[in-house]
Amino acid sequence: MQTQMTLEAMKVLKANDRGGFTIPTPALYPYQWNWDSAFASLGFAAFDHDRAWLELETLFEAQWADGMVPHIVFRRNDPEYFPGPAIWQSGTSPATSGHSQPAVAASVVWKLVRNGDRTDAKRAARLFPKLHAFSKWFHDMRDPDGTGLVGIIHPWESGRDNCPDWDLAMDRVKVSDKLAPYKRRDTTHVDPQERPSTQQYDKFLTIIEFGRECGWDHREIARNGPFFMGDPGVQFILMRADRDLLLLAQLLGEREHASEIEGWIARSAQGCQQLWDAKIGCFCARDLKTGDFSGGISSASMLAFYAGAGTAEQRRQLAAHAAGILKTVRYGMPSWDPRHEKFEAKRYWRGPVWAVMNYMIAEGMAEHGEKDLAAHIKADTLALIEKSGFCEYFDPLTGAGLGGGQFTWTAAIQLAWSSKTSTSRAA
Repeated sequence: MQTQMTLEAMKVLKANDRGGFTIPTPALYPYQWNWDSAFASLGFAAFDHDRAWLELETLFEAQWADGMVPHIVFRRNDPEYFPGPAIWQSGTSPATSGHSQPAVAASVVWKLVRNGDRTDAKRAARLFPKLHAFSKWFHDMRDPDGTGLVGIIHPWESGRDNCPDWDLAMDRVKVSDKLAPYKRRDTTHVDPQERPSTQQYDKFLTIIEFGRECGWDHREIARNGPFFMGDPGVQFILMRADRDLLLLAQLLGEREHASEIEGWIARSAQGCQQLWDAKIGCFCARDLKTGDFSGGISSASMLAFYAGAGTAEQRRQLAAHAAGILKTVRYGMPSWDPRHEKFEAKRYWRGPVWAVMNYMIAEGMAEHGEKDLAAHIKADTLALIEKSGFCEYFDPLTGAGLGGGQFTWTAAIQLAWSSKTSTSRAA
């Protein structure tokens, strides 16, 4: 029997459906976003399996020739949105942004196949070469030296735009003197105290300028751009994607690709250890230009469980950190450690709770025996939605809803956890 919240979540996805792709929320985000669409597919799968596939198929129509799936696809031009296609100048059709986002799609496809039938296997077979090319792009373009650790060339590529993880590298970015005056859209729809600062935004646009001026040459950007950091979020989500991609390859008889993916998995298992900060006993972001650690624990640190990364002892230490953090807040899992001086309960990725992160964290913890922590995080997430609705993110201290409302991926997590076919193992 469908609950009222489940019915409301379905309404959110249907209202944000733009005919083959879903926007995150009206007004604030009028285009198609990469990992938002992957989670939208997860939500649609609870009540419209065909529509779930269409979301991903439409996303991959915008894949670049080199395999990259961009973080924004600029469909149905909205001149009020900033920064729009004129800033990025990708030279693609449709117009897109110039970098990517966490590679969630392969894991969602694997869920669709596990819960589907022969038709799903056929659709997966058609999408598989594109999924493989996307993972390969990350390994080639974001790990140019083959270390097993991928980097990100812009904080937006992490999906965690203004997280304190990026502060040490962003402090070194000198704002371009060619930066033209601009008007942000996000702060006209949402309280500026809940969004990245103007100073951060100036630096975000400076990094885009470098990419645009080198024609989005991603090896050049990785090696010589103003920002290049190892991100536990992107690293661990890619590691999980590769594991699920391998299962797809084996199911579809893609033996040659399976062998290549096994190599990626083995290399990443070693490479991710470069993110282990022994000083605090946690996987943390790391500046790949200087070797410096961010020095703090984020919700992305907990995705090590989702990736199956680290040793048993490392995961034990992570679980202890998670338990300590959950005791400090009313609702977990905050995007940044509330015991750290840089914690801000309401400002975007510097403290608030995000349902999509909690979904992956809880799934990973449950798979690795941390069922109590997984159940705690799942229960907190559903309680936040019940209390404050389908908001973009939530205050971990009060439960207040923040950011955009009627948000697609928050509704999608409600649906994924309430669906009878949900593959999450969280209690």
